Amino acid sequence: MFASLTQIGLPLALILIMIGVGMSLQVQHFKHVLRAPKAFIIGTLAQLVLLPIIALLVISLFGIQAELAVGLFILALCPGGTTSNLYSYLSKADVGLSISLTAMLGLITPFTLPFLAAWAIHFYLGENSQLALPLIRTWLTLMIVSVFPVLLGMAIHAKWPAFAKRAQPMISRFSVIVLVLLIISIAADLGSDFWHYMVLSGPAALTLNVVTMFAGYALGRYVLHNEQQARTICLEVGLQNGTLALLITTGILQNSAMSIAPSSYSVLMFFTASLFTWWVLKRQTR
Repeated sequence: MFASLTQIGLPLALILIMIGVGMSLQVQHFKHVLRAPKAFIIGTLAQLVLLPIIALLVISLFGIQAELAVGLFILALCPGGTTSNLYSYLSKADVGLSISLTAMLGLITPFTLPFLAAWAIHFYLGENSQLALPLIRTWLTLMIVSVFPVLLGMAIHAKWPAFAKRAQPMISRFSVIVLVLLIISIAADLGSDFWHYMVLSGPAALTLNVVTMFAGYALGRYVLHNEQQARTICLEVGLQNGTLALLITTGILQNSAMSIAPSSYSVLMFFTASLFTWWVLKRQTR
């Protein structure tokens, strides 16, 4: 089951997720970015620069080491996914900015993630580690599961907009099911060590999630002075594509221990995102 999910189910789920992102993306979203480039630039820098720096600080603060540290850092290198787009809609944020950031960062990530992930493996596991990230294979995999599906999704939306609108909810449900099955499979593969690793990495994963959400919201409120954009950047920077991180840790590196932090993060982020959505909507009704 574990091998089938990581080698077949997980890449398929990611391809469908990114097709869904592409089907959400319209020409008006690009125009939206051009009209308000400051928000897009700040969101991009927060995702590509601030998030990995916070991850390094969290790893150091909690003293997590080896595979657990690598897994958490790889997670921080991933872009947002459809979850951030969904919560942007639910929290009445700037959905156009959210989809634009998700799609554009999905196009950038294949060129940044392999090199930074390789550095993390070398830094946290040491020079003598037998584990290495194949850069070309990783780059090709990320292109196949992120860049090309987004372009395909955009083409589908342009050709069959009604179908694209109907298909998006089904794609989101399918991706959640695969993620849940994968986490269960990782737990079974690790056996009794799973909960030990969860205790070690869970607090760090939760801290990364909460701190980055707070940082993203603060940037929007105090730099952009825009509540909707603050909510969007909060969710884009705070909700990472755990499914993509698991593709790298389980599918490419085939390391279950390295998958613990992304797994715990992927579960916890739904609770924090829901709490944030409830908070901002409650404040809005006052």
